[in-house]
Amino acid sequence: MTNGSDNRHQPEPVIVRLDETAANEARSILYHAYRNEPTFQYLFDHRRPGYEQRVRATIRELIDLYYELRQDAVGVMVNDTLVAVAFIGDPELRMNLADQFSWRIRMVLTTGFAATRRYLDYHQKIRDLLPQPLAHQLPLMGVNPAYQNRGYGRLLLKTVERLCSENPRGSGLVLDTGNSRYLPFYESEGFRSLGKIQLGDFEDHVLFREVQPESKSAAPGQN
Repeated sequence: MTNGSDNRHQPEPVIVRLDETAANEARSILYHAYRNEPTFQYLFDHRRPGYEQRVRATIRELIDLYYELRQDAVGVMVNDTLVAVAFIGDPELRMNLADQFSWRIRMVLTTGFAATRRYLDYHQKIRDLLPQPLAHQLPLMGVNPAYQNRGYGRLLLKTVERLCSENPRGSGLVLDTGNSRYLPFYESEGFRSLGKIQLGDFEDHVLFREVQPESKSAAPGQN
C-alpha cells in the first residue's frame, strides 16, 4: 500500500522476531492501535474514568501472558525503530483465558472485575466460532500511527501468514475486528467471515483465512 508519494528513498523495512526485551515498545504500539477501536471502547467502557489505564493494563497482561506461554511474536523495524508488531497464538495452545488463573487475578486487580468478565465473555464467543481443526489466532497486531499507510501492516500480516504456513497442525489464521473500515483490507488478503459478535450497538467481525502448510519455508529473518 502506498499513498502515491515517491518511496525510492524510504528505508527498507526489516522483519524481526520479538522477545521480552521489546515488550515496552510493543505495549506502546498496541496501546495506540487499540485505544480508539470500538471493541476495546465497549469492553473497557471508555465512558467511565480510567479507560486508558484499563487498556494499557490489558495489553500489558496479554503481552506478558503470550511471552510466558512462549508464543511467536514478530515485528517490523525501520531505521532501528520498531514500527509494527503482531502476537500469534499457536493452534495447539487452544487457550481459554478463563483457565489462566494468575492472568485473571492480575486483570481484576488492574482493570476491575466487570471489565475482566466482559473480556472473558468476548474471548469465549470468539472461541465458539473457531474452525475445526483449530487455527492460529492473531489476538494483537498494530502499526505505530506515525508509520501507517506505508504498507507495513500488509507486510506484517504476510509475515504472520508465512509463519502459520510453517506449522502443518493449523488450518489457517483467525483474527477479529470491530472496525468495519478494516474489512476491505482483510478481504483483499483472502479472509472470510466466520461470524459476528454483537457488542452493544455494533458488531465485531471474526475472520478466517486458510493457510496451506509448506514443507519447506524460510522463517522470517533479519535480511
